[in-house]
Amino acid sequence: MKILIATDKPFAPVAVNGIRTEVEKAGHELVLLEKYTEASQLLEAVADVDAMIIRSDIASKEVIDAAKHLKIIVRAGAGYDNIDLAAATANNVVAMNTPGQNSNAVAELALGMMVMAARNFYNGKAGTELSGKKVGIHAYGNVGKLVGKIAKGFGMEVLAFDPFVSKEEIEKDGVTVVDSVEALYSACEYISLHIPANDKTKASINFDLLKLMPKGATLVNTARKEVIHEADMIRLMNERADFKYCSDIAPGNAAEFEAFDGRYFFTPKKMGAQTAEANINAGIAAAKQIISFFETGDTTFKVN
Repeated sequence: MKILIATDKPFAPVAVNGIRTEVEKAGHELVLLEKYTEASQLLEAVADVDAMIIRSDIASKEVIDAAKHLKIIVRAGAGYDNIDLAAATANNVVAMNTPGQNSNAVAELALGMMVMAARNFYNGKAGTELSGKKVGIHAYGNVGKLVGKIAKGFGMEVLAFDPFVSKEEIEKDGVTVVDSVEALYSACEYISLHIPANDKTKASINFDLLKLMPKGATLVNTARKEVIHEADMIRLMNERADFKYCSDIAPGNAAEFEAFDGRYFFTPKKMGAQTAEANINAGIAAAKQIISFFETGDTTFKVN
């Protein structure tokens, strides 16, 4: 089988070497398309491959339709909204992600942003401490679970809301479960956001929800920019001089935040999973999932 790594932002060389080792050991061929600049390059590369590993690259309907031999595509990371799942299904292509491989990297960044916000973005003025504060975890998946674990090390009180995770599972980690998203935001000085971007969640983090947060509140978003109601966020920042917002992806209206100097921070690009360890873990996991799929039909992490 021919397996393509298609990455406009390449894996680290050590990750590519690890993927190659796994692929070739299993008797498959590995081909690379890195730092491509035109969609036509991706369309050409997928024409004769049986499997594909991507990162933030867009696996559109056009790409999937062009990949006549494609049987599986794996997004090396947790989110998979860059894959056209309907097109994959229509073409009998299995789509997967690699949940959990980037989780620690994202969780550490979320806490780092909380520290930075608490210390006024290191501007030299007196800040506050995380110890004794409440942090609310909105979606208690792989990342949220680790955020809670690390936050406890800072002496924070951890609350969570996730209707898809049982109360018992959350409480066994020593985390307080709340029964509504409104209750979570009302109680916590810090919110760590981990919901996916879908039809139900897009623009769901709005003014009515955010205004419930206590004085001196900070929202940390390492999820997706689409879940934020961007106009409402600007309204809130205007009305609440005490509110801070940090994210590892800039909103579409980032220029409007310049009026709130000292109260916001956005990384230059999506940074949650950008560590050497996460890079290697996700890439090799993707390769192993593809090999397992070819060898045994394993579809454990199928998302379509």
